[in-house]
Order: sequence, then C-alpha cells, then structure tokens
Amino acid sequence: MTEARKKYGDIIDHPHFVSPDHPPMAIENRAAQFSPFAALTGYDDLVAEAARFTGERVTLDESKKEELDRILSFLLAQPAPPTVSVTYFLPDEKKAGGAYVTVTGGLERFDQTKKTLRLSGGERIPVEDVIEIEAEDAGE
Repeated sequence: MTEARKKYGDIIDHPHFVSPDHPPMAIENRAAQFSPFAALTGYDDLVAEAARFTGERVTLDESKKEELDRILSFLLAQPAPPTVSVTYFLPDEKKAGGAYVTVTGGLERFDQTKKTLRLSGGERIPVEDVIEIEAEDAGE
C-alpha cells in the first residue's frame, strides 16, 4: 500500500462532489484563481526608487564664489537682460542628494531678500545652489 493510500484511503475512491445548488464555475474563471497576484504592492516602485541615483552637492571654494559674484554683478549691470545658462543643484524631493541641472533664459533680476535669481522662463534659482553662470558676453 502506498503512502497516499494509507493517508487518504477513506476518501480516495469517492466520486467527485458536485453541488446540487450551484452550477460549476467556467474553466476560464477557475484559471483566474491561480494567476499571480502582487502580494507586496508598491514593492517594485520602492526598489526602483532605491536604485535611482542622486548626486552629492559640490561645495565651492571662496575663489569660485567670488568669480560667480563678479559674473553675476556684471550681468545684472547690463541695460538689457542677458541670456544666460545657469547650472545649479536641484535637491531631490524623495531622498538625500539631487542632480545638477542647467537652465537657459533671460536674467531678469536678483532678489536680495530671498537670495534667488529670476529668469525669463519663471525659474527661481537659489544663488547658494549655483555652480556656474555662462553668458555670451560675460566679459571673461
């Protein structure tokens, strides 16, 4: 006698039960019961977020800060708003670090109280995050 016959001998030869009250389920619907499901919803998103690279903020030395101040002062003194490309650190909203981005537009003004640059496209850039300012006629 096999192991299965020893364990289940009392029920192994009985006919398959069919409910007199409920019709059998369609094969397509039965198959859906065994399809995979997401036991950990959002897990894939968390893994992708953890794997996403963020860079570190660069600390500028005093000479580079002075150079940026000089370029900015020169550009703000121009009669017409010059077109500039500003590279600055954009902090990541979800985790530590961020990325350096470059935006181009007309330099409209420098807000002394908020310490931000305003470009013609509406961008407001904190001066402390700027690492480079380039313009066609920056006097360099």
